[in-house]
Amino acid sequence: MNKIAFTSLLLISTLISCTNYGQLKVVTDLPCSLDENSGLATYGDSTVWVVEDNGNKDEIYQVNLKGKIIKSLEVKNGGNHDWEDLTKDVSGNLYIADIGNNDNERKNLVIYKLPNPTSEPGNKIDAEKIELYYPDQKDFPPKKDARLYDSEAIFHHGDKLYIITKNRSKPFSGEAHIYTVPDTKGKYEAKFVGSFTPCTDWKVCQITSIDISPKGDKIIALSYGKLFIFTDFSWDDFTKGNMQEIDLGARSQLESVCFLNDSTLLISDERTHGTGGNLYTYSLK
Repeated sequence: MNKIAFTSLLLISTLISCTNYGQLKVVTDLPCSLDENSGLATYGDSTVWVVEDNGNKDEIYQVNLKGKIIKSLEVKNGGNHDWEDLTKDVSGNLYIADIGNNDNERKNLVIYKLPNPTSEPGNKIDAEKIELYYPDQKDFPPKKDARLYDSEAIFHHGDKLYIITKNRSKPFSGEAHIYTVPDTKGKYEAKFVGSFTPCTDWKVCQITSIDISPKGDKIIALSYGKLFIFTDFSWDDFTKGNMQEIDLGARSQLESVCFLNDSTLLISDERTHGTGGNLYTYSLK
């Protein structure tokens, strides 16, 4: 390695080590082409599938734990209006949550269902549409103090998809709604399950992603700096169990969480203001 390359590597390492990511351990930096990553899912093969949010390509990306894109698939019949999360079911089907709704004015919310992408031989993949609407939303957009219909978080359990909303109200109440829809192609009125308030500081209390553990006994919700761990719950309103709040000590734009295994999380953030754009691990105590 020449002197210039070594100096550049040393500078990058120093910048990473000086950046405060709290309790998160950096696995790798994600490719610059995935600066706006918004969803993660893993199939337990030392890689992770990634999507980006609105304004980006209609593609999903398989990335290894060294931060290299090893496969990309164009999603047919699945335009990226605002992709905000990924989840999978026990059969390996992958779901893309096109339910980002910053201004609470969308009427075209949809979750795309894809077959297992790891076994797709080509460079394109078909998608089925699970279209939905919230029965309690009457205005598009509603008044500022009732903007509860953005969402960046879904997970799969049984034969349902669970949707957790991101609070955009002003003044900020922190309340998040839970809805379910079937995991099959169709048009649905989402079923309202319940609501909870993780915390009330808008800077760190908006839910940005969620996942359920492989054993199904833990649900992890992510915000901009915190984890909310649900245990000892019953279905469908898992918030009636115990909720533990963990401050990660990181204040980057944390957008995605998924279970690598029952005790380890993968978390990613968008690259903003010269920080983030990384894949992290977090070990559950």
